[in-house]
Order: sequence, then C-alpha cells, then structure tokens
Amino acid sequence: QVRLVESGGGLVQAGDSLRLSCAASGRTFTRNVMAWFRQAPGKERAYVAGIKLSGGSTNYADSVKGRFTISGDNAENMVYLQMDNLKPEDTATYYCAAALNPPNFTWIKAYTDWGQGTQVTVSS
Repeated sequence: QVRLVESGGGLVQAGDSLRLSCAASGRTFTRNVMAWFRQAPGKERAYVAGIKLSGGSTNYADSVKGRFTISGDNAENMVYLQMDNLKPEDTATYYCAAALNPPNFTWIKAYTDWGQGTQVTVSS
C-alpha cells in the first residue's frame, strides 16, 4: 500500500498560481504512475495530469494544458502540480493518486492509492 498526502491548496484570485505537493510513503516502488485528479461540488472526479515516474513522461487534460505542470522527485517520493493562470473553474478538491501500469493516464479505476485531497478555490 502507498500512503499519499497532499498539501498546498488555498484561496487565490483568478490569474494567480499555486503549487500542490504530494508526499508518497510506503510501498512506493510498486507504483510507476502518479496523477492528479480534481472534484468540484456536484461533479465527478476528473483527471488533471499524470506522470510516469520512470522516464518522466507527462500527460494533461485539455482543460489545463499550457497552464499546469506536473513534475516528480523520485528521490524524495514527491509529486508536484504547478498551477498557473488559475481560473474560477479550477476550483475543486485536488487529489493525488498512484497506479501500477494503467492502460492510460486517465483511467481512474486503475489508481489504487489516493490522498485525502486539498482544496483549491479560485475567486473571480
């Protein structure tokens, strides 16, 4: 099992930036993909960005492409989500997740480990 703890959320204004962090512990060697998902009130949890820990390839949802950047530090078991030019529609609880060889980054059912979430609120 892998334990994930997110941090870095907060209340910001449109156009501001935030950096989310995800600290992983436990059997991290059993997971090779990390991702960020988000869930707004009344909506389903949605994929945001993912990274392969071996090789560093990344993938983004169209809605955040060009504004968000996912990165990882394998030595520290950390994954980050740099969010720039935030918009009110980015308001959600953001979750870090881990998977072993998902068929694709976006398949939520492949992610077996989840953090508790961190709230991001963007005011207009």
